[in-house]
Order: sequence, then structure tokens, then C-alpha cells
Amino acid sequence: MDWRDHGILLTARRHGETAAIIEVFTETHGRHAGVVRGGASRKIAPILQPGAQLDVLWRARLQEHIGTFQVEPLRSRAAAAFSGRLALSGLNAVVALLSFCLPEREPHPGIYRQTEQLMDLLGQDEIWPLAYLRWELALLEELGFGLDLTRCAVTGTTVGLAYVSPKTGRAVSAEGAGDWADRLLPLPPVLCGQGAAPDNEIAAGLRTTGYFLAHRAAPSLGHTPLPEARARFVDQFTRRL
Repeated sequence: MDWRDHGILLTARRHGETAAIIEVFTETHGRHAGVVRGGASRKIAPILQPGAQLDVLWRARLQEHIGTFQVEPLRSRAAAAFSGRLALSGLNAVVALLSFCLPEREPHPGIYRQTEQLMDLLGQDEIWPLAYLRWELALLEELGFGLDLTRCAVTGTTVGLAYVSPKTGRAVSAEGAGDWADRLLPLPPVLCGQGAAPDNEIAAGLRTTGYFLAHRAAPSLGHTPLPEARARFVDQFTRRL
């Protein structure tokens, strides 16, 4: 059994004296783990940094075995990741959520391509938080918890949308919310792809996507709570408000 693909390194941990076990998110084989012989060596260990773009060759005697990887670096993102605290915390949030949310060995080419695009924006702190918010929306969609923000769930109107129902994930207008407004989640224009996307709107959007990740996606996966890396990124981002 063997295949070749390219992907994003999510995690790497030492295995024995000289090897490493890595987890890679690949375009056509999904989230996949394997052993890298010599992965703890001075030659290979620097390559195995979270976020690195790799060409991987996986081999195993049987499909259900963990198998081994041969890896070749395509692109390192270490310099961008270590360019500042926001970039590093953002990278950690992305790889943690992918490991947390996606089932093993199940392809998700759409979210893979968006993840690769997001990773390539690391270090561009002025635009990265917005790209990350859009990535979380796409991840929710991929997991079956996409938000319907096109019209009010109560009145049917497409204008004046101000909230999201925590029960249905549907938009609610200010008029339709009525006395229930304080029980609803914020719907800033940025979540609908509108406006200039200031940081305070992005922060409000992250509150809403975070709710659905924590209260819908995580329980469906049997996991709780969300990885702390996401909260650390949100905290790092909100410090600049």
C-alpha cells in the first residue's frame, strides 16, 4: 500500500530514539499519520515544523497500519509563523482545530485548499484575522454546521440582519429578534461579507463562529472543549482592539 500527496504538517512528536510520528493534512488523503524514520535527526527535524508544506510518500503493508512517511520540504512557514505573536498563535489555532475536527483519512479538498491559502498569508497581520474568520466559517460548513446568513429566520427579510440564532445558525433581523435579542449571537456585517471588516467586527464574528465550534461541532465529535490554542489566538487578536 502506498500513495504520494502534498500537505500541511499538523503535528510531530518523537518516536523512539531517532524516529518521529507526524500528522499531515493532505489534499486527497485527508488527515493522515505515519512514522518518519530519522525524523528526530538534525537533518530532518528542522523540516518537521507545524505549518510546513511537504511532499509525502506513505507506505504500509496494510491500509489499516500506521505506515511510514518519506518527506520532502516544499515550503517552510517557520519565518512567517515566528514573525510575531499573532502569527504564531494563529498557526497553532489552525493546526489544532484541524487535528481536533477532521476525521482521520477522510479527504476534505475544499477546506484543504482554503487552509493552504490561509497559511500562505501568515505574517500579514492586517489581513490574516479576516482570512482566519472566513476559514472558520468554511470549516463549520465542511463539518455540517454552516451558518445561513441570507435572510431572517423570523420575518424572511434580507435587510437589517443583526443576530444569529444559537439554536439554528440562521440570521435574525433586529425587528425579528424582539425581546430575544439578548439571547442571540452577534451578526456583524463582516460575517456576511459586507463592509470594511474592522477588527471589532472580526472579534464579534469570532465569538459567533466559536460558539458553533464549541457547542455544535465539538459535541458531535465526542470532543470537549475546543483546543486551547484557539482561545489563545482570539485573546492575542483582541489585545489589539
